[in-house]
Formats: sequence, structure tokens, C-alpha cells
Amino acid sequence: MKKLIADKIGRIVKSRKQVEKELDVKLTIKGKEVSIEGNPENEYYAEKIIDALNLGFTFEIALLIKEEDYVFEIINIKDHTKRKDLERIRGRIIGTKGKTLKVLEGLTKCFFEVKDNTVGVIGDAEHIEGAQEGIISLIRGSKQSKVYNYLEKHQVQPVYDLGLKNKD
Repeated sequence: MKKLIADKIGRIVKSRKQVEKELDVKLTIKGKEVSIEGNPENEYYAEKIIDALNLGFTFEIALLIKEEDYVFEIINIKDHTKRKDLERIRGRIIGTKGKTLKVLEGLTKCFFEVKDNTVGVIGDAEHIEGAQEGIISLIRGSKQSKVYNYLEKHQVQPVYDLGLKNKD
């Protein structure tokens, strides 16, 4: 049994039945405390999904965490800067009318949510590293255009098997 403290309890209450059905766990909600009961693997995924919902992800995107290749990472802004102007840093990450986040989502094929001093990232294992590098670069003060160029140059290229090698 795992216990979590959640800020956005309403979002979790709305998704409670879906989480219980998808992961075969039992959620007990008392105030801001959420208890999870089930087998250990499902408890782990339920904990991650509840953390993602608490950050602001939709249920459909949070459910991707359960997929084999998908990863959920939380980046704490304070871990990567000593500056005190966190509101300005959050503004740099989000961009005007959310433009920077949309471009990052397009370049990295990951999903982002910004809440307080944390940035949540959900994406497949191949792309998550680039997404983290991009966010950390923005936190440290790099220009958006530099981050976009870096991500464009370092995009993961798919490897195709053309059947030309001998299979022994």
C-alpha cells in the first residue's frame, strides 16, 4: 500500500474509476491523501499516473506512463538554477501564449506540464533525454532559438532494417 499527498485532488477524483479500472488497483481518497492498494507493479504505475495528474496532465496522456517505452520525469527548476526569479524562468519555459512548450512538444515528441517550480515530461525513452536537455538549457538561460536548433540537430532518427544484412 502506498500513500501520496496530492494538491489537485479534484483531477484525481475525476479520474479515480479510470485509474482503478486500467491498473486494477483500489484508490482511497481522504482529504489530500491518496492511498493505493494492488500488486506492486500496478501500485508503482498508479503512483506515477497520480503524480502526472497532480502536475496537470490529462488522464489520457498520464496513462501513457503505463506503456512499455514511455517514461515520466519531473524536473525541479530550483535544482538547475540559483536565481530567485523563478516566475521569469517559468515564463521562458512556457513562452508567449505557450508557444515555447508547443515547439518543444513538436521537436521532442514529448508532453510537458509546468506547475510551480516543477516541469513534468512524459515521452518515450528515446526522446525524453532531449526534452530534459532542452528544458534544463532554458532554465539556465539559453535562448529559445539555440534550444530549438540543438533539438533539431539531435533528433532521434529511426533505424530501418532494409533486410540487406545476412541473418545467420
